[in-house]
Amino acid sequence: MRSLNIAATGMLAQQLNVEVISNNIANLNTTAFKRQRAEFQDLLYENQRAAGASSSDNGTIVPVGVDIGTGVKAAAVYRITQQGTLLNTNNPLDIAISGRGYFQVLMPDGTTAYSRAGSFQLSPTGEIVTADGYVVQPGITLPNNTVAVSINPSGQVLAEIAGQNAQQTIGQFQLATFPNEAGLAQLGGNLLKQTEASGTPITGNPGSTGFGTIQQGFLETSNVNVVSEITNLITAQRAYEMNSKVIQVSDDMAASLTQIR
Repeated sequence: MRSLNIAATGMLAQQLNVEVISNNIANLNTTAFKRQRAEFQDLLYENQRAAGASSSDNGTIVPVGVDIGTGVKAAAVYRITQQGTLLNTNNPLDIAISGRGYFQVLMPDGTTAYSRAGSFQLSPTGEIVTADGYVVQPGITLPNNTVAVSINPSGQVLAEIAGQNAQQTIGQFQLATFPNEAGLAQLGGNLLKQTEASGTPITGNPGSTGFGTIQQGFLETSNVNVVSEITNLITAQRAYEMNSKVIQVSDDMAASLTQIR
């Protein structure tokens, strides 16, 4: 019976749906996390009678065919890059991007990763790094006698040096954008990497055309809406139950057939 296999694909699809939703909820408090959405496609159809086929010698045409579907499959898990809310932390090394753009992070293997999470810290040498110690490009080091640091919306890093009246410019943050942000591959640790689908990165200073601005003392929160996720979770659960009910009914029908004498 086709319905057994069809309902099985439906249960697998809803299982994936629940897994995506559960990951969204788990990362409710993850800095700059972008929620995901599972997308599905119908499988190939078994054509038993083609629409438009001739039904008689007089040239009459079949107006509607008979196509039997074979189920559903996962097409993509799409990342929604909508801006998260900016949370005021008053930490001078917490930096949020308001608008488009990603921080560039130098990985230990020499490649560049990208991130929206701006909860930065200082290395033992005074260099601005991520929580894992990866250097934020283009590499900004605070002088040893720095007493305060400020970062303006255009990404300039200004240090107040002990014994000096004027602030000193010590670096410039740069952001990267992509033609297809959803095509970036997720590495974990709030990091993304370039793929063929994302396109080539375009770099520029914050505040320039096509790039967001920097907000010092803020962090971008997750864009997960817990109410929507719970609603989606209930819907996925009901769909899973209905597919399991189809399997039960199909099994009962098959059992009735075998009992005929």
